[in-house]
Formats: sequence, C-alpha cells, structure tokens
Amino acid sequence: MTTETKASTQNNDYTASRIQVLEGLEAVRKRPGMYIGPTDINGLHHMIREVVDNSVDEALAGYADRINIIIHADCSVTVSDNGRGIPVDIHPTKKVSGLELAATVLHAGGKFDSDSYKVSSGLHGVGLSVVNALSTWMNIEVQTGGKVWRQEYFTGKPQGPVKAVGKSEGRGTTVNFMPDVTIFRDGLDYNFRALVQRFREMAYLTKALRFHIADQRDGNEVNFYFEGGIRSYVRHLNKEKNVLHKTPFYVERDLNGVAVEVALQYTEAYDTDSIYTFANNINNTDGGAHLTGFRNALTRVVNSYARSKNLLKENEANLTGDDVREGLTAVISVKLQDPQFSSQTKEKLVSPEAASAVSSVFGDAFNTWLEENPGDAKRIIEKTISAARTRLAVQKVRETARQSAMEGFPLPG
Repeated sequence: MTTETKASTQNNDYTASRIQVLEGLEAVRKRPGMYIGPTDINGLHHMIREVVDNSVDEALAGYADRINIIIHADCSVTVSDNGRGIPVDIHPTKKVSGLELAATVLHAGGKFDSDSYKVSSGLHGVGLSVVNALSTWMNIEVQTGGKVWRQEYFTGKPQGPVKAVGKSEGRGTTVNFMPDVTIFRDGLDYNFRALVQRFREMAYLTKALRFHIADQRDGNEVNFYFEGGIRSYVRHLNKEKNVLHKTPFYVERDLNGVAVEVALQYTEAYDTDSIYTFANNINNTDGGAHLTGFRNALTRVVNSYARSKNLLKENEANLTGDDVREGLTAVISVKLQDPQFSSQTKEKLVSPEAASAVSSVFGDAFNTWLEENPGDAKRIIEKTISAARTRLAVQKVRETARQSAMEGFPLPG
C-alpha cells in the first residue's frame, strides 16, 4: 500500500468521533446564512429588523405604542420599546430567567403561546437569540415591576445572571448589540435610507405606532406616525403620479382567523404594477399566498364587471392579469396566528388560508366598490381594455415580423 493510499484510507475513516455536536448558539455562528440569509448588508439589516419585529409584536398585541431605534457612532445598535418587557422571572422547568432563555436558546419565546401573542412577526423563537449569537456583545435591559433588570452577553454567552440594577416607573425592553465583524466581513456599513424605508412600512402597517430612528454616525433622524394606515401608504407611493381615482379603495375584514387589509389605487402609468405584500407586518418581497389570492380576485372581478356593463364585448377575450394590473399600486396586509413562510428570512408566505381569505374579502369588497363608484370604475376598465388592446397589437406585430422573417429563408433542396 502506498503512502498516498494510506492517507486516503485515513481520511475516509468515518467514525462517530468525526460527528460534531454544536451546542447552544454555536450552530448559528457556524452557519449564519441559515438564519439571516447572506452575511452582507442585507444580513446586517436583518439583525436590526429581527429585534424591531419583537417590539412591533408588542404593539400588535396592544401593549406598546413607541419604538426607538438608534445606530450609534461605533456602529452598535439600540432598539427600545414601551411594551410589557421580556419576562425576567424564573422559568418553571428550565430554572433560569425568561430573559436569558429568550436571548440564548433557539426556539424559546412567547410567540408560540397564542394567549401571549395572537399575531407576531417573530415566529420561530430564534430572532433575539440569533442576533445575540451573531453579535460581539449584547446588553438587554428590561423595565418591569418597578425595577430595571439587566443581562450582558459576549458572542451569545451570558456574562452573569439577570440582575436588578435600579428602579423604574416605566416598562419596556431595550436591546443594545454590536454585530460581529468576524461574521459580517464586509463591515458594519448600514444603509440608513433602506432601514428608514422598512420602518416607514412598519409604521404604515401598524396604525398609531410611533417610530423614532436616529443615525448618530451623521446626525440623520426621522419620526413616523400614520393614522391612515395602508391607505396613507398607497397615497405616499403615488404622490408623484397621476391617479385615476382620488380616494384609494380600502377594505379591512377578518375571515376564518385571517385579518385582511387591502388598499389600492390606479394611476395613469403604463408600467407594471407596484404591489407590496405583508404578513404580520413582515415584508414578503417574493409575495406568496396572499398575493395569489389578490391577483386571482382582481382579474375575476374586473372581467366580470366589464362584461356586466358591456364595456368588454362578447367577442373580446378576457382581460389578462397583466392587463388589469397595469398602473396599479396596491398594499396587501394579512395578520394570522400561525403563518408559514418559505424560510426564516420570510420573503414568501405559503399559508394557503391567506389566499382564500384575501380572495374572498377583497373580491367581494372591490366588486361592491366598482358598483358604487361607476365613474371611477369606468376609468379603470377603460385603462385595462386599452392595455389589452396594446398587448394584442404588439403581439400581432411580432407575429407578422416572425412570419416575414421565415418567408425570407428558402426551404432546403
């Protein structure tokens, strides 16, 4: 046996000793992409959003109305709210503080208890603990029961027990963390504008919730508070566009445990639609079930209305989805107790009940709105029919060009 063969045999000696067991949060530090996606600026922003999502959940539950976010000059981040505060009492079976559990144990949190949170953004109980694992250090202070409680961590590990460090007349949670540069190797270069856009969305999606965002690196600071909810959001998105109807369509209704909100407004633009989808205030950039339900209902209702008013003739084909969405701006928001996403980063909602709820709630309400607003409805239908005719004309030109090209080539032989 050669030396090379011996080395190969030794390397292929797969025994139990080669099986690694990652304890605690070691798995997160070893494979951060499984929890926050890429460890570039997107992952960095995801860290902040995970902590903010917990604060928004307190607002959705009716316990908080203020969230403060600060990017410090040293690139550490502080997120605070005036919610109930993470529990600091001792867990009955784990025998450690609830705060330590939430910050150091994956899949530990109040989001699994429907009595604590009817709906939530942080679904899997991994948000705070993952942020802790991927930070050089983290400090958490909780105001509850007339005291301020504090615990400090280094690369996810507690540096001591939860301690009372002072008195307090308020309540809430403050999380201060420094992302680990050995994990985020591109550096801690936050994009303030991108973060502000996300928090503006959150403010639109949660009526009467105040956001304060400050960047101490350059002195930028913004505040958000919207009474109009997603209707205000649609107006904001269309503020520089010519609209077909002044007042956006809006519906809000619960159906089979799914709270559905939809706001939309058509514009004179000829570009593709701008549809924003959210589940439990999470921006689902890849859409999902709620988007499918909305699109199906929109195409069905517009075609039905157009034919009932004889705006679409019998000999004309149905309008396509692209036709009815041209120039459309819409925001779709659903809230449900146990949403299912395609991954921990939550870009796509896969809960089937969301599709049926949105289709039913939006379809019924939009059909009624069209009937009650015939002037606006006619302008919308005329635009969709114009889009269809343009599509068919372009298609005909392409077919003619293709046939001409084919005729220019003689057959072989």
